[in-house]
This record gives sequence, C-alpha cells and structure tokens, in this order.
Amino acid sequence: MFLTAAKRATHAETSPELVKVYEKIHNGVWVFNGIFELLDAWDEVSGGRNVFKFKLRLVDSPTVSTAALESELPHNRLISTAVKLDVWKRDKGKCVLCGNHQNLHFDHIIPYSQGGSSLLAKNIQLLCAKHNLQKRDKIV
Repeated sequence: MFLTAAKRATHAETSPELVKVYEKIHNGVWVFNGIFELLDAWDEVSGGRNVFKFKLRLVDSPTVSTAALESELPHNRLISTAVKLDVWKRDKGKCVLCGNHQNLHFDHIIPYSQGGSSLLAKNIQLLCAKHNLQKRDKIV
C-alpha cells in the first residue's frame, strides 16, 4: 500500500499521503517522530535481501488539515532521537518516580508550554503513564 501510494504521488496522480513515523529506540519502546508526506518509493538489494526504501518530507506545519492527525504534537515539540537515547540510558529505562518499566513517556521537566526545551536531556525524564498524567503541565 505504501509503494502504491508513493507511486501515485510520484506520477502526480494524487497528493502525497500523510504518514505517521515512529522510531524504535529500544525493545518495546517506539516514539513518534512526526508526520511526513510519502513522496516516492523503490526497492533495492541490501545485505542480500530486497528491501523497500521510501522518500519522505516532514510536514512542518503544526496544523495538518487531517482530522485523524490533529491530536499529534507540532514538530517543534518533538524530542530528538539522540536526546531520547541519552535520557533512556540516564534513567535506566524506568520511571524516575516509581521505577516502573512499562508504558513509559518522555516528559519535559519544565513543560514545553512554559518554555521548556526539547533539545537538552537535562529537561527530559522518563515517567510512567500514571505519573506523567498526574504531573500534567506542572513543574515537579
């Protein structure tokens, strides 16, 4: 389906499809990397296997006009992979408040809405869903 959608966009038959992109940073831990336009696709041999490759373009606008995507965070709130890996290692893959290893969230210590940065690991921590929901946009 991705290949077909990309080929339709390549041949200007339709507008590029919007796709959500997630990145695996650890076993069982996937993080949202943004919304991208699917521009092109091809297959090539890599390591003796045929693999599909995709050309994507980041959707810069925080106001994507697709209802299903409206709940996603704008790109400038996203935490880079390097920062996520640093935080994961520092916090040892567990909630900093209770030690839970499941349903973890990357949380801004100083909330983004209050000027907190997504660029520095010192402003990001791992919290389980329970503690992240309790914290909301407070500084703890």
